Amino acid sequence: MMHHEELGHLIARYAIEDGIHATAVPRLSAVRISKPTDPVHSVHKAAICIAAQGRKQVILGQEVFEYGPGRHMLVSVDLPVIGQVIGATETEPYLAVRLDLDLDLCADLLMRVSPPSGETGRGLVISDTPRELVEAAIRLMRLQETPEDIDELAPLIEREMMYRLLKGEQGAFIRRMLEPENRNRNIGRAISWIKENYNRSFKVEDVASLSGMSPSSLHQHFREATAMSPLQYQKQLRLQEARRLIFSHSFDAASAGHSVGYDSPSQFSREYKRLFGAPPQRDIDRLRSEPQRYAEA
Repeated sequence: MMHHEELGHLIARYAIEDGIHATAVPRLSAVRISKPTDPVHSVHKAAICIAAQGRKQVILGQEVFEYGPGRHMLVSVDLPVIGQVIGATETEPYLAVRLDLDLDLCADLLMRVSPPSGETGRGLVISDTPRELVEAAIRLMRLQETPEDIDELAPLIEREMMYRLLKGEQGAFIRRMLEPENRNRNIGRAISWIKENYNRSFKVEDVASLSGMSPSSLHQHFREATAMSPLQYQKQLRLQEARRLIFSHSFDAASAGHSVGYDSPSQFSREYKRLFGAPPQRDIDRLRSEPQRYAEA
């Protein structure tokens, strides 16, 4: 049996219904989707996603990234993306594992491991998945069979996975995201500030100062990492949070827009329609009528 097939069997055993299922292992989730989905807007956390079956595409700005068995996605900073499962059936669903990154662990390993050199500005990359990385993911999933072993063995296996990443073709990518004076860390500080203050107006100059960068440097490198400007990033966060408030908490459109920082209801409706393809109420009605088509994966 191929290693990705073995991983797929384990995922299917613990994810018997469609959706993202938290496992007993900290920060490890199993994903199962049994038919293609519509595009789903979300903020993707720093994580590694390893596909065992089916195919998924992720859109960041205007770029499209696609992965399936034998490929994995690594995200280094929180990114507003559009995800869509494009290859899945009832008999062969999309199956994947997702491990949210422990950046402290990565930083500790970085002090001991010398990654290969390389260059990429994006906060998202797709790479071939080495056999050793899949084997480690299999062992991490199998710990659910012996939950008494999780506390002791899960950290060791996760450390091995991060080691494999650092020694592989994404090693330089991880190094850049963790080096204290690296611009990616500065961009990370800017992203964290915007996430915490998404409903407030701000000047790029102020965020640049908080991040230890000049405004022009912040703008350039922020766009390289996220494929959008700081203000566009804020807008994505605002609109996604407003959508959540309307869908999950029954806010009306005007109240949701005001809660996330919009002073003009008409501007909010225009920008909401531009991002999600329909005005707020029609979009929410569509989500509620077919929730499985918009399941995050």
